[in-house]
Amino acid sequence: MSLLEIKNLTVEYVLRKSVVHAVNNISLNVDAGKTLGLVGETGAGKTTTALSIMGLLPHPPAKVQSGEILFEGQDLLKMKEHDLENIRGNKISMIFQDPMTALNPVLTVGEQIAETFHLHGNYSRAEAEKESLKMLEMVGIRPERSTEYPHQFSGGMKQRVVIAMALACKPQLLIADEPTTALDVTIQAQVLELMNDLKVTFNTAMLLITHDLGIVAETCDDVAIIYAGQLVEYGSIEQIFDNPLHPYTIGLFGSIPSLDEDVERLKPIPGLMPDPANLPVGCKFCTRCSRAVKQCEEAEPEYLEVEPGHFVRCNRIGGTDNG
Repeated sequence: MSLLEIKNLTVEYVLRKSVVHAVNNISLNVDAGKTLGLVGETGAGKTTTALSIMGLLPHPPAKVQSGEILFEGQDLLKMKEHDLENIRGNKISMIFQDPMTALNPVLTVGEQIAETFHLHGNYSRAEAEKESLKMLEMVGIRPERSTEYPHQFSGGMKQRVVIAMALACKPQLLIADEPTTALDVTIQAQVLELMNDLKVTFNTAMLLITHDLGIVAETCDDVAIIYAGQLVEYGSIEQIFDNPLHPYTIGLFGSIPSLDEDVERLKPIPGLMPDPANLPVGCKFCTRCSRAVKQCEEAEPEYLEVEPGHFVRCNRIGGTDNG
């Protein structure tokens, strides 16, 4: 059984004059000790999916319209807030996208890590402080810096502190929401290596949210490509990288610089993602797809399994092409 199983999740933001369809009937699994990469451009629904798992969606305007989020067989969406608090930060932790806003500026970093132990681990204050020093050392920060405040740390060091907080209680599932976006390339590599090492140490499953396929290649076991709130392709790292089938996935790979090919220009995906408050009737990608036919504008593509474990949502795949 999967550690985390999302079934037919639909999330909307109900605004005064419109309804934003942020996540549209997605299903995915994360197995114990494995890493799933959730890949898509800005506004695709990645963070909304993560916040749904954590029970941190803003109410209002966010509303889970349907679906289940099963963690160890329990539906997180049906849990009372008190029971969810026992899981959040303890069994499921999250590394937020921006370390600048994830830390409290008026508390020392040691106090913020110790708070996690005190709340979830039944530690005394003294024991929690002692454990926080160990976590700082584990993520490569000298223990004596525990008395310093977030503004005294660089961006990479802040992210290490956030990782230490997230891993303090040895969670079974770690959600990392673009954990390296705010960091320069050198620090990105260090943080990714640190996360991989700690994942192995604690046997932690991870949902890695990113738009960088290079990070996915280094980190993930499985990949889910999300576009306009829908999963358009899903499979193992080998299936997605060796045999990408959806035009959007192919477009993502085409926009990556290659050291093996001598080309003057990259091949960007034309156009913009559709307005989530006014999604097209048929395929959500059809307005940007060079392979689109009339059927794509009229019919919602089926989500088909083209080979064991490899799913694609496209009218041009699986024998449904009438164009």
